[in-house]
Amino acid sequence: MKHWMAWTLLLLAALTGTAARAASGAGHQAQAVKVTTLSTMLADYEGLGEWGYAALVEVDGRRVLFDTGANPDVVLKNTEALHIDLSTVEDVVISHFHDDHTGGLITLRKALMQKNPGALSHLYVGEGIFEPRYHKDGKGESENGFPALAKAYLDTGGRIQQLSGPAEIASGVWLTGPVPRGHAETNWNPGLFIKTGGQLFPDTLREDTSLVIDTAQGVVIVTGCGHAGIMNIAEHAKAITGDARLVAVIGGIHLFAARDAVLVETAARLKGLSYLLAAHCTGIEATVRLRELLGLDRRTAVVAAIGSSFTLGKGIEAGAIAGWVG
Repeated sequence: MKHWMAWTLLLLAALTGTAARAASGAGHQAQAVKVTTLSTMLADYEGLGEWGYAALVEVDGRRVLFDTGANPDVVLKNTEALHIDLSTVEDVVISHFHDDHTGGLITLRKALMQKNPGALSHLYVGEGIFEPRYHKDGKGESENGFPALAKAYLDTGGRIQQLSGPAEIASGVWLTGPVPRGHAETNWNPGLFIKTGGQLFPDTLREDTSLVIDTAQGVVIVTGCGHAGIMNIAEHAKAITGDARLVAVIGGIHLFAARDAVLVETAARLKGLSYLLAAHCTGIEATVRLRELLGLDRRTAVVAAIGSSFTLGKGIEAGAIAGWVG
């Protein structure tokens, strides 16, 4: 325990500062947007599937890596198969502490910095990611491996920025930071707890952070697992941008075990959504049901595979295994 606390204090001292900027809803709107899936379960041809998530987000020339997959080298190998060069990407976002989103960080950083020392050199995380997590008895070492991972990342020369609220990291590109939980969505696995005032409370992954893109057509949301709840995330994204129109939801939204009543309520809250590129923990059956409830079709609501992408103004390019030929 003392070893964990010492590490955490050292890491917090090394952070570049907690960033939060008020959302005005009247800033620059992105023109060119593309989001490409680099880690998820389904894979085409040379791609490698895994229980994890990562995506490359490209907005008006700015490139951001959102999450890094589960296994150390899967995203690296998938980018090689897709002929995607990540060495020019300096910004990386980790949505939450789970290792199926953090596993590739160090491998990618070390491999890419051989070509560009600045590659993946700026890491964004949500406030709360360093909190120790315990089993119900509250004894033993923390189950949160992120502090050790962060130390290894800092040792490469990277810097970490912790977000306490919404922050615009590029023109029209926002990170939510911790999301207000107005709807009682329980989109996380039970079993871990946080300790506050000597008492244990269920770990709701308060650090869960999504990426929001403000465009002239509406809002694009990229999520890792959506542990904050996609209804809450969507409402927060609308508040950040001042735009109630939802263009696309991309990534994992942790509905694979959801009851139908939850899917019905979710679809009602996402009414008007034009595209769903559902990956990772969303679930295949849940995606099909949301497609039906949202009035979408096999071109506009897709289970993502490695290489599947969404492009603003063009829609979803699903790839072979997830595609539709009609």
